[in-house]
Amino acid sequence: MSEQSTDLREIVRQRYAAAALQVTTAGSATEGDAGCCGPQPVEVDDTFGSALYAADERDSLPAEAVAASLGCGNPTAVAELREGERVLDLGSGGGIDVLLSARRVGPTGKAYGLDMTDEMLALALANAEKAGATNVEFLKGTIEAIPLPAGTVDVVISNCVINLSTDKSAVFAETFRVLRPGGRMGVSDVVADDTLTPGRRAERGDYVGCIAGALSFAEYRRGLEAAGFTDIEITATHAVADGMYSAVVRAGKPANTGAPAVS
Repeated sequence: MSEQSTDLREIVRQRYAAAALQVTTAGSATEGDAGCCGPQPVEVDDTFGSALYAADERDSLPAEAVAASLGCGNPTAVAELREGERVLDLGSGGGIDVLLSARRVGPTGKAYGLDMTDEMLALALANAEKAGATNVEFLKGTIEAIPLPAGTVDVVISNCVINLSTDKSAVFAETFRVLRPGGRMGVSDVVADDTLTPGRRAERGDYVGCIAGALSFAEYRRGLEAAGFTDIEITATHAVADGMYSAVVRAGKPANTGAPAVS
């Protein structure tokens, strides 16, 4: 990994560690304070964060999981999760999408969360305990080197995290590897118009703000195709900057890859 890539990863890690501590500190400070409504959401505008989830979903989860949401969509709403499936959330943060996924797949399924930030993992584990979720597991690692065997999961989800990676081809390859044959991905991510150069994307926002590192629609498709994905759909949902969109990305791993699935 280049020095610049290492620096960018550390900047991202610091930003999300600070967000986790903000939520955790606020939650601790309000214990016993009857006049407070609980942790306040990490500051984002209305194109990012917990407002993108339905009210009944937000209300059913620990307040800290909702407050720590920094995503640009709701991948659990588009991944079409089914009872008994195994799902992996890349960059799981405070655990909101893992907890929602765990409910959708039920007690016979399992939801994994992967994050590189100790503070977010600690927050996610606390939120899982508060929610009484027993079919979840949180893993420490990077999305470029997923610490799971090949063919482990049926579905991979992610919420505005892939754009933060400095090696997206590795993310796509690793996602393909851990999916079982016939598995699928359904993620929310920021995507740029094909006409915007990397320089023009950077003019619209910084890397850690999920803007400068975004791929264009065509680049995203080519990256997924190169990893082996088929049935690729990239659909913009709402604008997050001029020429930049939150998008739903769906793709599948062919069933005839020859790779064994983990039973």
